[in-house]
Amino acid sequence: MLMFKKITPILLLGLALTGCTTSTITRLTPRQASRSSDGLYPIEATLNSDQQSLRWETIEASVLIGSQEYPMHMTPLMTNRWETLVPIPAGTDSIEYRIKLDYYYNAFGVPPQETTMTSKTYKLKIAD
Repeated sequence: MLMFKKITPILLLGLALTGCTTSTITRLTPRQASRSSDGLYPIEATLNSDQQSLRWETIEASVLIGSQEYPMHMTPLMTNRWETLVPIPAGTDSIEYRIKLDYYYNAFGVPPQETTMTSKTYKLKIAD
C-alpha cells in the first residue's frame, strides 16, 4: 500500500501531461491588400489542433473588427479553414482584427461543453 501511495502522484502527473493539447489559429490573409473597388476584403484562417475532444462540426468562426463581428463560412473541401469578406470603408488605411472560434468539446460525465478561442490581433494594411 505504501508503494501505491508513492507511485500515484507520478501516475497522475503523467496523465496530466499527456492530456495537454495545442490549438493554433493561423491567419492566411496577407498583411497587405490592394484597395478594392467594392470595399470588401477577404479574411481567411485555419485551425490546427490535436485536441481529440474537439467537436469539429460545431465550430462557428467569425472575424472581430472593433465591436463588429462578421461570420465566416467553411472553405469548400476543407475541414479546418474558414473565410469571409469584410467591409472596410473607403479612406481606411488599415484595420486590426481577430479570429474567434466558438465550439463544443466532449467532457467526461457531462454533455458537450461550449468554449471560445480567439486569435492574437492581426493587422491588414490597405494599399492604394
